[in-house]
Amino acid sequence: MSKTGQNQSSDPAAQAIGCRPSLTTNHSPLTTHQPSLLHYRPWRGQFRPAAWSVWPIARVSLAMMFRRKLFWGLYALGLLIFFMFFFGQYLLAWAETQAAEQTIKVGPIPIEPSRLIHQLRDGLRFNGSAYTFRNFFWYQGYMVMIVLAMAGSILVGNDFQFGSLPFYLAKPMHRWHYLLGKCLAVAVFVNLMTTLPALVLFVQYGLLDSWSYFADNGRLLAGILGYGLLLTVCLSLMIVSMAVWLRRTVPLIMTWTTVFIFCRLLGAALVEGFRYHPRWRLMDLWNDSYLIGSACMGVALDPNRQPAVWEALLLLGALALLCLIYLNLRIRAVEVVR
Repeated sequence: MSKTGQNQSSDPAAQAIGCRPSLTTNHSPLTTHQPSLLHYRPWRGQFRPAAWSVWPIARVSLAMMFRRKLFWGLYALGLLIFFMFFFGQYLLAWAETQAAEQTIKVGPIPIEPSRLIHQLRDGLRFNGSAYTFRNFFWYQGYMVMIVLAMAGSILVGNDFQFGSLPFYLAKPMHRWHYLLGKCLAVAVFVNLMTTLPALVLFVQYGLLDSWSYFADNGRLLAGILGYGLLLTVCLSLMIVSMAVWLRRTVPLIMTWTTVFIFCRLLGAALVEGFRYHPRWRLMDLWNDSYLIGSACMGVALDPNRQPAVWEALLLLGALALLCLIYLNLRIRAVEVVR
């Protein structure tokens, strides 16, 4: 047997870790070759700035949520409201075309079915107006709150609870990149349940009505996008801040429910029941976004029952600023070894 064969058979350590045995002689270690340790390979990709780390963080967060069946169940429940608007608009438009120029008698009273259906569409707000989309955003609020409560605890709270945040911050990126990636993931969930279905309803009604609907309602389209942007920014900052503060799922859901449901009931009771000043409704954060969204779409509001739009805008802006300050202080306190 050759010396090379003897060295290969007498190197059990190299064989145990799966490395190629070194080609050495019995008395000359100077001829040793470097083994390929654990088959590591050098990085052959393209190096990019630290700002590009936002998308991988958001992508991993989205994958964590999309793998959960509970999310898809809640999302399906949220789409029930969308389907109600979608098929309601379609069925009423179809019924109006089928009953055109016909008159029926109910007793001695002649009734035109097309006019009756048209009044029904206006009464239900299935007429493609700004009221249609404002009502859709309002009704979607409950399901959005539930999905965001689950997303906040999974995407952000677990990073603090299980100590994985230092892993992110140890990378060559800024803490704001981490926050922006998490907020981007939350923004995807918000728009999947509000802005995207609203745009589908806008396109659907334009196809059912006429092409002039798109040209005549440019402001309405901008209002839908503005309403969605407002919800995206405010809800993303609030749920990330609350998840950083509470971390666990149950306290987060209880606090989130208190903020968006209990405060809504309390504000409505004070204004409608006890006849307090409408400013008491500013405690309802979803109603504040509702006021600003209505202004974006050009819908008039009752000043005797609702506070001013600028007050709601000022409150949400101050709350977003406080969330940014808290997140900055909270993440700066995390010890990172680079």
